[in-house]
Amino acid sequence: MNEWQSPQHASAYLERADRIPYRSAGESALLEEIPSSVRRVLDLGSGDGRLLELVLRARPQASGIAVDFSPVMLDRLAARFATDRRVEVLDHNLDAPLPFLGAFDVVVSSFAIHHLEHERKRDLYCEVWRLLEAGGVFCNLEHVASASADAHERFLQAMGTTAAEEDPSNKLLDVHTQLEWLRHIGFLDVDCYWKWRELALLVGRKPAG
Repeated sequence: MNEWQSPQHASAYLERADRIPYRSAGESALLEEIPSSVRRVLDLGSGDGRLLELVLRARPQASGIAVDFSPVMLDRLAARFATDRRVEVLDHNLDAPLPFLGAFDVVVSSFAIHHLEHERKRDLYCEVWRLLEAGGVFCNLEHVASASADAHERFLQAMGTTAAEEDPSNKLLDVHTQLEWLRHIGFLDVDCYWKWRELALLVGRKPAG
């Protein structure tokens, strides 16, 4: 069974999620990349909806689709957005190709895509490209691989955890490889727009016109 279908696994993550160091800094950097004129937002691996709520608070004219498949997360999403008609919650496992959802001005994700196999990560980036409107932006606040085992150990220490406590569903990949994928797919202005150790904001824009 995928770890994220386990209520215990998902609940344990939610208990520590707000204590992730510098998370709010990464989220602030992400919000700066979202156009003021955004109309539709897709949030991949929405978790409890924290990021999508921040995006819609900053861009109140927009609507959003929250995608997750964990029963715990789906319950949290339903509760968070129960009275918000701008938000649709979709039960979907990102291991499978995205269904047809229409076009979006912005696609975001927060600490979710690193749970996918590397080949699936790249396929998902291609799917994001196809879903984006011309001029749209993809912002992935992600857990990435360190440059060395020593750097990874220092990251774990900074997070207050150990190798034995690491999420077994993590499939970490370096920033460089993922940025090269985005460039090859066709994204422009591709870069790492914020980084703290293994936490990074990867951004790319679809050409306008």
